[in-house]
Amino acid sequence: MLKEIPTSFTKMMNCKLPIIGAPMFLVSNVEMVTEVSEAGGVGTFPALNYRPIEEYKKALKEMKDRTKKPIGVNIIVNKSNTRQNDDLKYALDAGVDLFITSLGSPKEVIKLAHKNGAKVICDVTNLEHAKKVQDLGGDGVIAVCSGAGGHAGPISPIVLVPWLTKSLNIPVIAAGGVSDGPTMAAMIVLGGAGVSVGTRFIACKEAKVDQSYKDAILKATPEDIVMTTRLSGVPASVIKTPYIEKVGTELPWIIDKLQKNPRTKRIMQGLIHLMGEKQLEHAALKPTWKTVWSAGQGVGLIDEILSCKEIMELLVEGYHKAIRDIPH
Repeated sequence: MLKEIPTSFTKMMNCKLPIIGAPMFLVSNVEMVTEVSEAGGVGTFPALNYRPIEEYKKALKEMKDRTKKPIGVNIIVNKSNTRQNDDLKYALDAGVDLFITSLGSPKEVIKLAHKNGAKVICDVTNLEHAKKVQDLGGDGVIAVCSGAGGHAGPISPIVLVPWLTKSLNIPVIAAGGVSDGPTMAAMIVLGGAGVSVGTRFIACKEAKVDQSYKDAILKATPEDIVMTTRLSGVPASVIKTPYIEKVGTELPWIIDKLQKNPRTKRIMQGLIHLMGEKQLEHAALKPTWKTVWSAGQGVGLIDEILSCKEIMELLVEGYHKAIRDIPH
């Protein structure tokens, strides 16, 4: 039994540990979600990991059958996600406890989730968006800092977490570079109510990604993580591979121009996002020379593949040791 770490987040979610197993595109699955939740955190996954929609409904049922602990779903609330209303409806029907929204306004999700007794936290990269979430009635924010995998923000966690905490009345969850106990302790000391851990869970036994992806996580250093706009039009962190070096990290000028044009912006953003998803899917699930692997700078602290339960133990035990070792 892992020693509890009580925070405003654990109180809100009725869980023992302030750890979110981050929703990772094409990585998070039923086993990962339920194992993290069973260990005392909150396991989450992107709704779009399961396609078609029937597979999503099946996954939700399986998760709820396997654990009575809280679980969460990440919903892309951008207009390019034509499935978002169904993603929300079926998650509410299944009794999902937590919703994480990305890339758009969480207004509708907050309204419907609260009717169901569920909580909503939203990805933010700055104070302006965090205040909007609070004003809309959001239950918390995830401070997506520099060093995070996927769509990372530009601000250091050392600044962003306390900046948001000082200015908001809702819990702030830290995301970016948290891969072990000491980094988790640092985020809590900075005022975070919890941490969202992604990259560390890519190198877990339950992840069904191609072995080459897991090996890349183990071999990579923080210097191997680069930001690219080619996946979705907004900066995303990936491991630098020969393929990434070949194609570059910027959108071709004509696509970038069309994306910024008010008349073509919406259709181009949807198209870029779709192309990026396809690239990630090929690289994550089968061997390919087009290696596009999403990861954060926390790769530098990962050197072995463990089970989700072992990773949770590593985080919690390392956290308590780090707190004990702080000079008084």
